[in-house]
Amino acid sequence: MDIVAIVGRPNVGKSTLFNRLIGERQSIVDDQSGVTRDRQYGQSHWNGKEFAVVDTGGFVRNSDDVFEAAIRDQVEIAIEEATVILFMVDVTTGITDLDEEVAQMLRRAEKPVLLAVNKVDNNQRQLEANEFWSLGFEQTFFLSSVTGSGTGDLLDAAVEYITNHEEEPNELMQLAIVGQPNAGKSSFINALLGEERNIVTDIAGTTRDTINSHYNKYGKEFILIDTAGIRKKAKVHENLEYYSVMRAIRAIEKADVCVLMIDATDKVESQDLAIFRLAQRNNKGIVIAINKWDLVENKETNTARDYEAEVRRRFAPFNDVPVVFMSVTEKQRIMKTIEAAERVYANRTRRIPTSKLNDVMLPAIERYSPPASRGRVISIKFVSQLPLAYPAFAFFCNHPQHVKDSYKNYLENQLRENFDFTGVPITIFFRQK
Repeated sequence: MDIVAIVGRPNVGKSTLFNRLIGERQSIVDDQSGVTRDRQYGQSHWNGKEFAVVDTGGFVRNSDDVFEAAIRDQVEIAIEEATVILFMVDVTTGITDLDEEVAQMLRRAEKPVLLAVNKVDNNQRQLEANEFWSLGFEQTFFLSSVTGSGTGDLLDAAVEYITNHEEEPNELMQLAIVGQPNAGKSSFINALLGEERNIVTDIAGTTRDTINSHYNKYGKEFILIDTAGIRKKAKVHENLEYYSVMRAIRAIEKADVCVLMIDATDKVESQDLAIFRLAQRNNKGIVIAINKWDLVENKETNTARDYEAEVRRRFAPFNDVPVVFMSVTEKQRIMKTIEAAERVYANRTRRIPTSKLNDVMLPAIERYSPPASRGRVISIKFVSQLPLAYPAFAFFCNHPQHVKDSYKNYLENQLRENFDFTGVPITIFFRQK
């Protein structure tokens, strides 16, 4: 999935534009978990193209001394990772030194940059906005992200650079290890490959070494997408977090199955939830690996059970996923995690013959038929699996648009009860018969 990054100094309206682009519903971090400040990335679509939107501003901790440095770092990362950059400025303050500096960095970049002059909401400001042409970006747009005027033109221009990727079926399972910077991803990859990759170090400067490793031992063969290939000044936590988000988006896009690593000594955090939802929305297989289980104090008989129940509660409603407790340093259950990923991969590529599907699902539909909607009786006559890289099913009925979500959930549960789709999101479509 292509990435559209919004950069600019604070308070120019980046997050307002971001919320408008992803539409509140699309936001990946759910409101239920009480997390609203973490809205740093989400998915959006425009003119039939899907892309990820990253608001770089969400990653700066407000302290004045690192402020400008942090913004420069973000612009660098955006230049490196994004497909298109939206550079946002504010007409009410005019061109500031920081704007000039960011503009200079962006002009040197090989990436398409669209300049968005924000808060242009009356004729006077329309005139004042013209000074921003002097920054030298030929694609300059005047907009008001609060009212939304001008955002359509900006998006039209942005999606010109975005290509829709059709997922190609892979010969071997493509496995991505994702999770927060401290979860132990690098150690896990080192333990698997049996070599020190020395991935996060204190050496200043960045080497981009995301290497896909071909794993082939102990009768297991797959491609490991290494997202931990970052060497960055370890003290700059924001960057690592910001990088890890960009990398996670990239890795999830390439993967068939994602192992989401969570540090057992922490609770499930909003960032974990966000990565999980991203994998789910992209229809990828998911395994949850709870790492550092050896460090958890006072493990009574049911601690693992309680922890697992809590994890499933946090990831609900999609919680039909394998949860493995492991310790990379103690070399415990590393292969269990890989075996779980292989099972999930098999589930993701499972094809169910149409006759068998109908033998199972039609009686389930008869037992509990779809509730009528506005006096319309809904009847589902036939179901078939679509030829996609992930499990997707079409239910043919007379009023597809009137089937309620609760019934859709019932059908998904029936599919899960009768066929093994553990670890894999299921997509259900209703089509006119």
